[in-house]
Amino acid sequence: MSEKNIQDSLFLRAAFSKSTERPPVWMMRQAGRFMPEYWEIKNKYSFLEMCKTPEIAADVTMLPVNLLGIDAAILFSDILVTGEAMGGDLSFTQGVGPKFANPVRTQADVDKLLTEVDDKLQYVADAIKVIQQRLNGSIPLIGFAGAPFTVMSYLVEGGSSKDFKLTKLLIHNHPELAHQLLAKIAKVTIDYLNLQINAGVNALQLFDSWALALSWDDYKEFSHSYNTEIISKLNRKDIPIISFCKGSSVFAPLMAESKPDVISVDWNADLLDIKKKLPAGIAVQGNLDPHILYADKKVIKERIHRLFERMRGEDGFIFNLGHGIMPDIPFDNVKYAVELMKEFRY
Repeated sequence: MSEKNIQDSLFLRAAFSKSTERPPVWMMRQAGRFMPEYWEIKNKYSFLEMCKTPEIAADVTMLPVNLLGIDAAILFSDILVTGEAMGGDLSFTQGVGPKFANPVRTQADVDKLLTEVDDKLQYVADAIKVIQQRLNGSIPLIGFAGAPFTVMSYLVEGGSSKDFKLTKLLIHNHPELAHQLLAKIAKVTIDYLNLQINAGVNALQLFDSWALALSWDDYKEFSHSYNTEIISKLNRKDIPIISFCKGSSVFAPLMAESKPDVISVDWNADLLDIKKKLPAGIAVQGNLDPHILYADKKVIKERIHRLFERMRGEDGFIFNLGHGIMPDIPFDNVKYAVELMKEFRY
């Protein structure tokens, strides 16, 4: 497939709610820890070295393309690179996850954060160019960013959190400060996604991974409003944007108001039911429970076919998981699932 007709790819047709002969398939975290080949690279470099070295980021991005034959590649990076570029002291520790050594909790902390950071994120643009050379127009490349609320939660908590207590204290006791912080992250995110568009991505996904921590009113005020601003300020033509959050089964009606092309749905909802309630022209992505990929192959087959039959006759359906692949899911099961889906025809 040449660059000119990448728009005819299954993935982009589905993203723009056009008919496809089968649902396109890709999976969040498809280039990751469930692959032995990933560990061959990871054991030589730190996670941030992998993200910041374009050739290595391209190597990892291409693993599921070459080993699974999926219908879209996604840039190998992390949602927290924007937080780091703004001044966060970011590190990743095996078994612990991301940590910001200098959490953002006061007015002085927020004031210190930078918003003109494109030069610090140039390595992402460089990686996109290398990946597109490798893909050579075969399938689309998805770029992405973390949504402001999710990035804020990591900056405020100083890392991952089970209860988001400090983040919720900030938005409830100091809402003006929270909005200052979110506005800064939103500005950086808009510039960052436009940088990715200029570098050559074919689609984008906005990851609001921790939106499920919020009540409806808090989601509207501290997440949805910023996601809407971001989507409205992207310089995109023929580049769909996917809006994802854990909690999309609840928040989908609000997410639709931001006018994304695709809403990625978690596994807690019936996907057809969500699709029918969305405005015409918004595609859905999802929504297999990733835990099913641990199960026996007959179960994997039955659940995938059940989902595909449920969505039969619906334009605008991209297969994905309700969230990312877990690191200990057997690679063979993932490969089997992808092969099953690629054999399916409406």
